[in-house]
Amino acid sequence: MVLSVREVYYEYAAAARLRVPVAAWRWAVGCGLVPLADAGRGLWSRVVVEAADAEAVRAALRGPVGAGWAADRLTEALGVPLPVMRPRVTASAVGHLVRAGLLVYLGGDLECPDVHPDQVAVLARRRDLPALLDRHVPLGPDQAARRLGVRRTDWDQVVRLGWVASVGSVEIDYKRQGGMTTVPLYDARQIALLEVIRPCVDWRGLRMVAAGRRSPLAGVEAAPVWERVLLAEVARMAGVTQAAVVNWRRRHPDFPAALAGTEGVHPLFDRRQVAAWLLAHGKIEVPTGPAVASLVLAGPHGAAHRFRLDDPWLTLADDPAGEDQLSGWASEDDA
Repeated sequence: MVLSVREVYYEYAAAARLRVPVAAWRWAVGCGLVPLADAGRGLWSRVVVEAADAEAVRAALRGPVGAGWAADRLTEALGVPLPVMRPRVTASAVGHLVRAGLLVYLGGDLECPDVHPDQVAVLARRRDLPALLDRHVPLGPDQAARRLGVRRTDWDQVVRLGWVASVGSVEIDYKRQGGMTTVPLYDARQIALLEVIRPCVDWRGLRMVAAGRRSPLAGVEAAPVWERVLLAEVARMAGVTQAAVVNWRRRHPDFPAALAGTEGVHPLFDRRQVAAWLLAHGKIEVPTGPAVASLVLAGPHGAAHRFRLDDPWLTLADDPAGEDQLSGWASEDDA
């Protein structure tokens, strides 16, 4: 039996029926205070709407807050001090989190929506927040370079070589710098996996290149050879012996088939297929944080002080009487 128009409510009508803001109705649905739409897509039956407790629906809503506020809270949760240039989480990233179902849309611009502050706080406390961001939020070129820990010019070389491909784009109005510009977006998981699936690249050296120096990748040719790997390279990607990879091929019928060579003489495999298989079988993991070099300063009495090089508060004084001395470079994973 088809319900009459007067027997069903869309969200604005339901909110008006209860005399609450539409944001309050959306949050009540998102948090389970009222049932999901039961009379069709985005429609609630009269019995559901009239059974809702208007005061409870109204009281459950705090805020809402803007996407910029939510972005700042999530950036702080990642341990990135504010203010910073181009933070890891932006207002548009909050829109991606809403579309992924991690935050409830409460109103405003769909690209930069309003959300509930309590839900933002819960998301900020999740230990897998970096992984969630990588899975759901694409990055622009500058953010991608920061995520990989390299200069923007080096990132442009990575794109030129075809090691990553754009997964979308966004229109940004720079106003004073020429108006509307199309900015490509890149998958953060692919970016994070670059160092894992291309161990032949000297990533440590790439991150140490001084400003103004030519990119070490500038002379590398974009050739198909980069996309085919031997068993030895697969072993390096997974951090195991070549014998272990041979064993995987024997035990797992879904291991990628060789593209060239022979079974006994240097079989070649597609790098991306191998990476996908290793990831699916838990042989490799997506790094959850940018591999950024750090500065080690030797202080008085042998004390050592370590600073991230992307720390916006890091400065070196010119005072010759200062006791701190530059003692060397170290990556984050050095002891």
